[in-house]
Amino acid sequence: MCSLKTKHIVIYSLLFFATAVTAQNLVKNPSFEVYEDCPEKLGNFDTNVTSWSTPTDGSTDYFNACSTAMGTPENFNGSQPSNFGVGYAGLYMYAPDNYREYLQVELTETLTKGQKYRISFYISLAERSDFAVKEFGVLFAHSELEIPGKRELSKGKIYKDGIENYNFMEIGYSNFFSDTKDWILINTQFIAKGTENFLIMGNFKTNARTRMFRTKKKAKKGAYYYVDMFKLEAIRTQGDITNVDKARVAGKKDFTLDQTHVFENVLFDFDRYSLLETSKEEMNELYEYLKSDDSLHITIEGHTDSTGSEVYNKLLSGKRAKAVATYLLQMGLSTERILWKGHGGNKPVVSNATEAGRQQNRRVEFFISKKDIINK
Repeated sequence: MCSLKTKHIVIYSLLFFATAVTAQNLVKNPSFEVYEDCPEKLGNFDTNVTSWSTPTDGSTDYFNACSTAMGTPENFNGSQPSNFGVGYAGLYMYAPDNYREYLQVELTETLTKGQKYRISFYISLAERSDFAVKEFGVLFAHSELEIPGKRELSKGKIYKDGIENYNFMEIGYSNFFSDTKDWILINTQFIAKGTENFLIMGNFKTNARTRMFRTKKKAKKGAYYYVDMFKLEAIRTQGDITNVDKARVAGKKDFTLDQTHVFENVLFDFDRYSLLETSKEEMNELYEYLKSDDSLHITIEGHTDSTGSEVYNKLLSGKRAKAVATYLLQMGLSTERILWKGHGGNKPVVSNATEAGRQQNRRVEFFISKKDIINK
């Protein structure tokens, strides 16, 4: 039943929903842009954010640029700009006395039994955290969870109505756990049981069983993470492609080998090197092209405008090229097939006299070849 409260929807979220339909994202309100009330205090995630809830009494937080008390980028646990609109969530993945916080959302449809899916979301460790975790738990449930208490969701608490109604996975990585500046992509693939209606994310282990490490010498508080941009989509095989998909694939852009290409939508804000969400569709298309032929290699080159020193611009352009390379690596491209470097502002494509020109010069180019770029 629809809430009687007024739903606040920023323009960015409307644009994203149009994109999400095309991408067939099965997560409702995936970047927390639609909200019932602008957050004014801690722990109101379940009442503030449309379509989302908390499965326990843990006080998950909601941050939005509309608020002064719970705003972005500055908030009580650090500073984190939003890269996917104006809102994101915050939760403790590790805390004293096994205290835990979780996120829960109903999917747009029940998952299909035997179908392979990809789940992804972005995380960033808050600056005031003194621990970092090494796994992120994702649970798919048949029904919405409402479990009293503020401690970890154990299997005994969850599986009361039978383990067949749940699909649980942990996503573990060897790097990026202590990053407090960038948004880091977390993703995995799984086979659906056909019972999945709700997605729950958090740490389902006790403190004793949690793989973590200290980020500060006197660690007492815990591991608090900002979370944003959930995406759940089916992974289609060639036999699954519909007539609509075939038409789209037939009309997709072809990448000429041994020729420089410029990303059309991978542009950067002034003095920033984080990928914008509008870049991802073009990046995904490039990854699918590279994945289709293991002999293909790619070189990525970053560029800035003329603002700033030559040394700083070269460093910044390198970070921009690395941001693109990291996204492709996290999607699954092997390190042997990719190189990146930065040129600073030495190779402008248009005049830097106007802001529009400077924005075009803040670009990333790529070059695809069948040559071994690592050992040549």
